[in-house]
Amino acid sequence: MSHCLPFLLYDGPPTNDFALRVKVSIVIPAYNEEKLLPETLRRVQAACAAFDARGWEREMIVCDNNSTDGTTAVARAAGVSVVFEPINQISRARNTGAAAATGDWLIFVDADSFPSKELFDDVANEIIGGLTLAGGCLLKFDKNRRLAILFVPVWNLFSRGIRWMAGSFIFCETTAFRQIGGFSLELFISEELDLSRRLKTLARRMNRRIVILHKHPLVTSSRKLELYGVGDYLSLFWKVIAHRGRSLKDPKACYIWYDGRR
Repeated sequence: MSHCLPFLLYDGPPTNDFALRVKVSIVIPAYNEEKLLPETLRRVQAACAAFDARGWEREMIVCDNNSTDGTTAVARAAGVSVVFEPINQISRARNTGAAAATGDWLIFVDADSFPSKELFDDVANEIIGGLTLAGGCLLKFDKNRRLAILFVPVWNLFSRGIRWMAGSFIFCETTAFRQIGGFSLELFISEELDLSRRLKTLARRMNRRIVILHKHPLVTSSRKLELYGVGDYLSLFWKVIAHRGRSLKDPKACYIWYDGRR
């Protein structure tokens, strides 16, 4: 019997089959996301049919990361739990949402991303398998912008090869997430790569694995590719190299994620 299963119960009459009972917490960090959050919540709710079919418990938590728009109102209107993080930082928003979670597993979904039932089915199968500690998935932008065409295949290749998890979709056993201290509060971007590195180390020690799901990519918004040009991304890239990564700790340098444009 796998050591990672939270608990096993017989379901109905005596049988040789065990039913795994799991609670899944879906954490959605949101900063000024009243435009796209309704669709994200709708898609997540529909995707949760994968867990409902297995009789699993689930909860959805939106972390309002100091929004100035109607993000909280949108989440509450959808019947979703809301927590508030006053410091505008992606890592803090995810950690605050995770701190409120009561599930055995965490799923982080960005507020501009749209998971499918098939993707959640793949996550459930990894949980049931008992060997996976955490994982991510391949990405697909909702529109074929030039940067998307260039970036996505390269990212997906590296993601599968190195087992880097994209921040827009990460699933992780809750105890493992808390054991390593969650997302780094020093980083304003690339926090998911740092988390991937630390989870991979923990997985090796526990004889577990990190997976990148590839059958059903996550559809995510190409909004940032429309709002910012190639020059913006190249400028950040060179700053990171020139300053040896220090720019990742500076929200002003990472303005693409923090200037509030939507």
